[in-house]
Amino acid sequence: MEKIGEYSSDEKNWALACHLAALAVFLPFGSIVGPLIIWAIKKDEYPLVDDQGKEALNFQISIFIYQALCIPLVFIVIGIPMLIALALINLILVIIAAVHAGRGEKYRYPLAIKLIR
Repeated sequence: MEKIGEYSSDEKNWALACHLAALAVFLPFGSIVGPLIIWAIKKDEYPLVDDQGKEALNFQISIFIYQALCIPLVFIVIGIPMLIALALINLILVIIAAVHAGRGEKYRYPLAIKLIR
C-alpha cells in the first residue's frame, strides 16, 4: 500500500468513494445507503474513511430532511424550484467533497446536520 502524505492512496480512494456513493440515486435511498455501506465496511480500517463517511452520511440525511420539508411546498409552487436547487447543491457539494477526500483532506459540508458523531 503506497503512502502519500498523511493518508495512503487506498484510504483516500475509499474516502472519495464514500462521497461519490451518494450519487447512487437510482436505488431507493441510494444516496444514504451507498455511503453507509462503504463507511460501515471501512471505518475501522481507515480513519479518513470513518471521518468522511460520517460527514457524507450526515449531509445526505440532511438533504433528505430538506427535501421532505419541500414536498408540501410543491403544492404552492415554491417547492419545485427549491427541490431543483437542493438537487444541484447536493451534486455540486458531493463533487467538491470527493475532490477534497481524493487529496486526503477532511471536507465539511455546509448545511449538514451533525446526526452521526
